[in-house]
Amino acid sequence: MAGKTHTMLSDKSKSKTQWEVECIINRLPGDLIEQIFCRLPVSTLLRCISVCKQWYNFIRDPHFAAAHLQQASSCALLFFPQESDQGDLYPSDAIIFDEAWSQSKWAVPVIGPDDFLCGSCNGLLCLYTKTSTIKIANLATGECLHLNKPAKNLRGDHFSFYSFGFHPVMKQYMVAHFLADRRKHSRGTFNVIQVYTLGSENWKGVRTPESLSLSCIKDSGVVNIDGVMYWLTEDTEANWNHAVISFDLSAETFAKIKLPAAELRSPDNRRFWVTELYGKVCIATAEVYLHIPGMLSGDLQIWTLDNKEEQRWTQRGSIQHPPSLYIPGPHFVQRDKIMMQGPDCNLYSYELFGKNCKTGLSNMVHLLDFGPHKPENMQSFLCVKSLVRLDAYKNAGVVRGPKRCEDWDSKKWEVWEQTIRRVEDQWSTIYQQERDAAAIPYTLAVTAQELLQHLSQVIQQNITMQIDQILQHVPYCPVQHPRFLRRPNCVELKRDVLKLKARADGLVDIIKASHQAVEGMSRLMGSLRTAILDIGQGTPGSAADIHAE
Repeated sequence: MAGKTHTMLSDKSKSKTQWEVECIINRLPGDLIEQIFCRLPVSTLLRCISVCKQWYNFIRDPHFAAAHLQQASSCALLFFPQESDQGDLYPSDAIIFDEAWSQSKWAVPVIGPDDFLCGSCNGLLCLYTKTSTIKIANLATGECLHLNKPAKNLRGDHFSFYSFGFHPVMKQYMVAHFLADRRKHSRGTFNVIQVYTLGSENWKGVRTPESLSLSCIKDSGVVNIDGVMYWLTEDTEANWNHAVISFDLSAETFAKIKLPAAELRSPDNRRFWVTELYGKVCIATAEVYLHIPGMLSGDLQIWTLDNKEEQRWTQRGSIQHPPSLYIPGPHFVQRDKIMMQGPDCNLYSYELFGKNCKTGLSNMVHLLDFGPHKPENMQSFLCVKSLVRLDAYKNAGVVRGPKRCEDWDSKKWEVWEQTIRRVEDQWSTIYQQERDAAAIPYTLAVTAQELLQHLSQVIQQNITMQIDQILQHVPYCPVQHPRFLRRPNCVELKRDVLKLKARADGLVDIIKASHQAVEGMSRLMGSLRTAILDIGQGTPGSAADIHAE
């Protein structure tokens, strides 16, 4: 009873201390609290929500979410769509690089095994699903909003025909769909952009001033900057036979921007990409191999649009002769680095030093081995982790909360679950074999120590030294490898399999050394038994022989 009373008093004292600390924090000015909270990562803020009602209301307030977003640091998100390799099926996957270019180990729960990523904006991902919905998901909180596609069973529809943006003045998120022209001899063009504003009821069609190239959308990508979408279109009368098209999401107006008047050779095998650099529209161009359209064969030039009204471009960088690399659009420029992947499934980065500065291969840095994914399938996006809420748009679609681990146990994940389970079973087998191999000589050593009780102290010391020498040759048995508490991404699972292979190779040495130790212990124990029998018969010669050894 006394112990129970002490525990109750301790709990009351602890609660009182927490209450006093909470009161001190809540007495601070609101702007100071906001400055403190704005410096905390989203993961910490999500835990702070459950501290008290006042903190919950403060952190979940849309105005605070906007203030926190302004100070959020951008990350690089690499997306790999579902693909198969040598008969093995790999689900859609993502790798996130933080500010220090450290890569994530865990799968992103909001990305389904067969989803396609269409765009990233303010911490929200726009995902194309194989069902009749478009999924908007918060990368950090796990909330998902499922929207109806503009048309069901749309023939020839493709995830690259969708884009996602935010208008900073209107404070609206919008999904754009480039509707392919299905008439004969259209040659892959579109005349209508279907726009959906989050919170509205229907998609809205906006006609383009002329037929625009749909293949450029698919090959070169789309970027969203300050509420305006930019992409390339074919234009035989323009520089490089291409032009940039801009579409204001709010005003629903179009503009055509000429490309820089630069001398470029081999237009037939030259490829273009549109991206973003320092908040500006950026065009990258390079010659590619004719039979491998995505692989670079010449210098990569990078140009930024410095003045939209004057259509003035500036060359910001040039990478000299990339060795057969690929460009991961649309956001392959991340801060001061440009990312490219090689045919060997390795990701590299190059430093960009100011404008008109040429970068050589000596500045190449290896970032990641992303096999078994294919290099031509990888996409790169800018992303942040934010508190942007999706329940404000629940009238327009189905909002679902963060996924828990048990929510992943679906038929879609069944193949991948079997792969992870198979690796876990192999780890368990390795652990058991390591323990069994190391345990046998130590078990014999314990038996030998029991037999030593029948011999003199001098002989006991001599035999103990021999036992220690035998056990020294038994290799150290590694501790159990820490297992995953969350679902690993494909790259991390591959690393785990390599560790498993190395552990299995080490097991061979452990078993071999253990057998040798067992043989030594068996010979020693045979001599001990003989010595004990001789002592019992009054002939101590064998004991003397053991001592002599």
